[in-house]
Amino acid sequence: MTPQIIALLTVVCVLTYSFEIVFGLAGTILMVTIMSLVVPTQVLVIYSILPQILVAVIGLVRTPRPLNWRLLGGMLALASVGAVLGLLLFYRLPPELFRRLFAVAIVVFGAYLVLSPGHVRLHPWLGRLLDGLAGISQGLFGVSGPIAMTRLLGTLAHKTDVRNHALAFFLALNLVRGGGYLVNGTIGAQIGLAMAWSAPVLGVTLWFANRLHFHVNEAWFRRVVSWAILLGGISMWWR
Repeated sequence: MTPQIIALLTVVCVLTYSFEIVFGLAGTILMVTIMSLVVPTQVLVIYSILPQILVAVIGLVRTPRPLNWRLLGGMLALASVGAVLGLLLFYRLPPELFRRLFAVAIVVFGAYLVLSPGHVRLHPWLGRLLDGLAGISQGLFGVSGPIAMTRLLGTLAHKTDVRNHALAFFLALNLVRGGGYLVNGTIGAQIGLAMAWSAPVLGVTLWFANRLHFHVNEAWFRRVVSWAILLGGISMWWR
């Protein structure tokens, strides 16, 4: 990546991941939707591990709130298995099929959230199925937000609880994904350089952007999250 593209990527990430630290997801979806015009989708998915980890760590540190470790542990047990499977698929899918599957997954779960009135309610078996699918999506696409958020919106009532459990879930899966990248030597020199240049800017921006979460009411939180997922998926498909 040229210095100009790295600068553009950093600016886009400042905007999209500020959105994610407020609403709990969609930063990667929005970033990939915009930057895939100039950078291959798979490169962006690899790079996204940096801002995703920053969002999760800063959001959890800046918003201390008790986590339901039983719920989180159950989700991660199935999702971790799915993430390993997703990583295996990541290295075997052709780029065009990769992009199409990514878009379809986002559209399906975005539409589900938009069309669901009020609070989503899930049967326990469906929640477990979504946990596994979220892991596969994280390993394959670098994104599990649409699936994991569907699960959490149907399980928890308060928006901050939903967001913080999502951030903790994403952090754990991104550590698995990052380990897979390191083992396979996936993060090359160009992506590493882009991470090194953008990390300080993103860290400072996200530290202060976290406070915006407290100014968003419950109804708007759910509505904005749902539409962001759906529109991002539609845009990716048609592009």
